[in-house]
Amino acid sequence: MTIFHTLDLLGTAAFAISGALFAMDKRMDPFGVLIIAFVTAVGGGTLRDILIGRNPVTWMLDLNYIYVIFLSVIVSIVLRKKIAYLSKSLFLFDTIGLGIFTIIGTEIGIQNDLHPLISISLGLLTATFGGVIRDTLSNEIPLIFHKEIYATACIIGSVSYLILNKFSIDSNINHVITTSIIIAIRLIAVKFRLQLPTFYSKK
Repeated sequence: MTIFHTLDLLGTAAFAISGALFAMDKRMDPFGVLIIAFVTAVGGGTLRDILIGRNPVTWMLDLNYIYVIFLSVIVSIVLRKKIAYLSKSLFLFDTIGLGIFTIIGTEIGIQNDLHPLISISLGLLTATFGGVIRDTLSNEIPLIFHKEIYATACIIGSVSYLILNKFSIDSNINHVITTSIIIAIRLIAVKFRLQLPTFYSKK
């Protein structure tokens, strides 16, 4: 198993746990928890694969993704009463998944000889659209559309990956550095309440 595949499974687990915690916080039934965990974990990657013409999509060719999602949901349900701060746990796993999937999506773009801007877009899509689907199904405004620094962290991390890749930095080191950059930006932004400006009309 390559480091790329390992990171992909780790990101899947992080997003599946994030989705499961989110669904339980919304008091969904076990089936609802499973569905929300599933779309959160593979929604962005599925859309990415469809856009680049990868057929069947990744999780259909490798059952390890399904196993990881089911295991993550079971762990989340079993340990739900032991999680002292549900919202903090949800935020942590969502942030980890965000960092990992951004870089994976960007790298897949590079591997398919796509323009750097398209690769950045694929990284952003892979990392965020599982959450968009999750929030939409749960009747929430997707987090990516809020004023929080969310998509911005993905873009900075993706650009950093492309720069380091241009200088032929070892891919494993590049993965660790750029994923950490995204996670750090997200954590710092939330801790210090850094936000992007919004445009609205005063009534």
